[in-house]
Amino acid sequence: MRKLVAALILVPISVLLVALAVVNRKPVMLGLNPFDANAGFGIEAPLFLFLLGAFSLGLVIGGFATWLGQGKWRKTARVEAREASTWRRQVDRLEKELEGLDAHPRRARLAAD
Repeated sequence: MRKLVAALILVPISVLLVALAVVNRKPVMLGLNPFDANAGFGIEAPLFLFLLGAFSLGLVIGGFATWLGQGKWRKTARVEAREASTWRRQVDRLEKELEGLDAHPRRARLAAD
């Protein structure tokens, strides 16, 4: 089901990106000097490269921001997993002790002995 949903989302996006690349093949100049557009600081490339680059950069920055924002929850999960592991070890130890007590039942001592 998850693969189907991913395919339903990724296929239309892929078709749109290919169409965008085909339509925007003409080279454009990206000026890197905001004060003088005629200065020699610029990159010339097809427009679709700039658009796809901006999309990719936004995707990476958004993913990184999400990862940073979820740091608190990852830390909580690590702490809880460590605590659960401690409890599991204690349960295993107590079960072994209980099995040992069941294997060697004690005799009740009588006061006359």
